[in-house]
Amino acid sequence: MKHMRHIVTKAVVAKGKKRTESCEVLRPPNTPSSILGCWVINHTCSSKKHGRYVEVTGKFDINVWYAHHDHSKTSVFTETINYKDRIKLHYRDKDTTGEEVHVRVLQQPNCTEAIIISGGTQFQVTVEREILVEVVGETTICIQVHEAEFEEEWAYGEESSSSSSSSSSSSSSTGSSKEVDDSSSI
Repeated sequence: MKHMRHIVTKAVVAKGKKRTESCEVLRPPNTPSSILGCWVINHTCSSKKHGRYVEVTGKFDINVWYAHHDHSKTSVFTETINYKDRIKLHYRDKDTTGEEVHVRVLQQPNCTEAIIISGGTQFQVTVEREILVEVVGETTICIQVHEAEFEEEWAYGEESSSSSSSSSSSSSSTGSSKEVDDSSSI
């Protein structure tokens, strides 16, 4: 006899993903002659659910290595950038409880372009990042239950044993022990 059973379990009930490209304007203390390198480090973020959206709040440091004083000196300028990304959720399940938000950074903030702007006094740094959010909640699934005597059919071949297979295994074990005796005498 078969019947249906409802099981409450935790599952991913909603997801959202967002790729962001932002231009950050930085004002170094020295007038730059050229940019020698740019990198983004120390990214951290946290999240909070607001209805059908998740707000991801984060920060990262932009480091710009640059030449100044007519290419006679170099410095690294660092500035911390704060951001808020609002990510729309796409639900699979309608009624859930006990929701938790998990954030995965698919693309860490990364510098794609760094140029000198405003008459040569500022940096414009383009940074891209991509974030995936998953909402895990309690949801109900429905399964089909069978009686305890029910056993799933298995596809397996019949095995048979014969005296020839046991004698071949004993001869191989004799052969291997002989090899051990030969190697120990060396």
